Amino acid sequence: MFGYDWPRVHALLTALPVALLSLAVLIELVSLLFKRESLRRTGLLLLVIGALGAAAAVGAGLKAEGVIDHGPALHEVMEEHEELALITLGIFAVLTIWRLARERRMGTGERALALVVGLVGLGFLTNTGHHGGELVFEHAAGVSNATLQAELADREKGHQHGAGTADGHADAHGDAHGDAHGDEATPHADSAHHHDSSVTDAHSHGPDAPPHRD
Repeated sequence: MFGYDWPRVHALLTALPVALLSLAVLIELVSLLFKRESLRRTGLLLLVIGALGAAAAVGAGLKAEGVIDHGPALHEVMEEHEELALITLGIFAVLTIWRLARERRMGTGERALALVVGLVGLGFLTNTGHHGGELVFEHAAGVSNATLQAELADREKGHQHGAGTADGHADAHGDAHGDAHGDEATPHADSAHHHDSSVTDAHSHGPDAPPHRD
């Protein structure tokens, strides 16, 4: 649909749970510190939506695993990414169910424990995202072999900049500047020479003139 295959769908769905789950944990921390009921309700809502988004992203990721071209190195990182994603989803799923079931009866100690679980989940979420970035930027996951070969062939052709680059501009400016000053230098020299000649002519004396006194 709209040119999206499973790897692209997975990438599209990943940003939402990362943002929402991170924000949910942060808001829960603030609400615990300042005893704000409104913040606690907001954090719970973000947690629920983020957990559902994480489930959708993991499902799309499992679908993407079976369709992307990959070798042994990419496969190893992909397995680690999948394992971390499932652990992350499990932690936040348990936390969500726990909060929904106990929200009205939670004491301060239980809320603090729930926050610790959320922080642990956030650590796994960060590690999962790191492995996802490694898949994309170091192993070109989701890029087909044919597309990758075409890109490599295109890069081998090299890329040249036109005459409008900074270096070209600097050279042209330098040459123009130098030529302008060079052309101006000649009239100055000629003027100085003419001035010296005038001074010499003005101070010359005839053979019968008295000697000049300083």
